[in-house]
Amino acid sequence: MEKILKVDNVSKSYWNEGNEIKVLQNVSFSVNKGEIIAIMGPSGIGKSTLLNLLGTLDIPDSGNIYYNEKNPFEMKEKEIAKFRNTSIGFVFQFHHLLPEFTALENVIIPSVIYQKRTKEAFDKGRSILEKVGLLERISHRPSALSGGERQRVAVARSLINNPLVVLADEPSGNLDLENSNKLIELIIDINKEFNRTFIIATHNHSIAKKMDKVLYLDGSGAKFV
Repeated sequence: MEKILKVDNVSKSYWNEGNEIKVLQNVSFSVNKGEIIAIMGPSGIGKSTLLNLLGTLDIPDSGNIYYNEKNPFEMKEKEIAKFRNTSIGFVFQFHHLLPEFTALENVIIPSVIYQKRTKEAFDKGRSILEKVGLLERISHRPSALSGGERQRVAVARSLINNPLVVLADEPSGNLDLENSNKLIELIIDINKEFNRTFIIATHNHSIAKKMDKVLYLDGSGAKFV
């Protein structure tokens, strides 16, 4: 299988009032194209921190992260920003949709930032929203959408630039059980149909059981279980 992500001995600490708080220590693993992986571990163990590092939103203290054998942290700042926009999709626990924009406009924002032609972006945005079952809601603003619909818009937005990987941080954590199940099934369907790679931080064991692999963080590293 094609390896698209390699994490090599990554560590990350933060400082609080002069005290070092070690969050991640010596984390190593790799991900193949098309895999859907759950990240699990106790609260505060560093699941979100790891996603931030994978998403180039934060920088490791030590160790390296490679996408297709290239380390994005060796790039210049503008190049990292472009890499993040074009190669990584994000889905957060809270949808982070812009309230003044419609569902379709929210979806295409990463594409417009990438300076793609607007018509092309709108056409692709409509196609993705149809895929997630929201074609009839494309002109609705977030306030007119349900919680589950907002998260589906967020998933659609994460896919607009055909990213190498989609990082999802407790994507169903703010939803009721029914909408949570629907969202996870949607992600699994997208993974299977488009061979899209997903890495999902979750504390939910029932969600983790549906993934290809589970990466467990335990404070001293990480291992697949």
